[in-house]
Amino acid sequence: MAAYLLIVVAVLSRVIPHAWMNFTAVGAGLLYFGARRPLREMALPVLSLMATDYYLTVFAYRYPWHTSAYLITWAWYAAAVVLGWILLRRQVTVTRVIGATVLASTSFFIVSNYAMWFGGTIYPHTMAGLGACYVAGLAFYRNDVLSTVLIAGLAFGMPVAVRKMAEQRAQGKLAA
Repeated sequence: MAAYLLIVVAVLSRVIPHAWMNFTAVGAGLLYFGARRPLREMALPVLSLMATDYYLTVFAYRYPWHTSAYLITWAWYAAAVVLGWILLRRQVTVTRVIGATVLASTSFFIVSNYAMWFGGTIYPHTMAGLGACYVAGLAFYRNDVLSTVLIAGLAFGMPVAVRKMAEQRAQGKLAA
């Protein structure tokens, strides 16, 4: 149930206006879903975020819809779920969570900025243009890493902390 709830939070973190550039629960939600649910259920979070992309593009930003502009992003959504399944399904450690979150955020930064440069018209199709595209994306990357690490840390860490506190309380180490 928590994995589905975190996907709802991911969608809301994109839809509800906020002041922080790219500070969302998307990466963490997808990693957590992959770690906690079977891969056969992967369609739900991916389709939910695809629908969110459509809603934001057409209704919130009022841009024309071009499915081809989102294919790489949608493939990344599925890859992030699989990454969570591969790295965090069997064993969750602080190192694995940090590694998965940094890998997820970095992979999204690399592929999305490359796609923007390759398929877009904002940056010249030169190495300098590619570099400029990546430099422009650094502020978004920073916030994506921070939000993914923070939210994944809470999602994976809170149950462990609650369980340890309950064990300590049961052993009489914490005052009631």
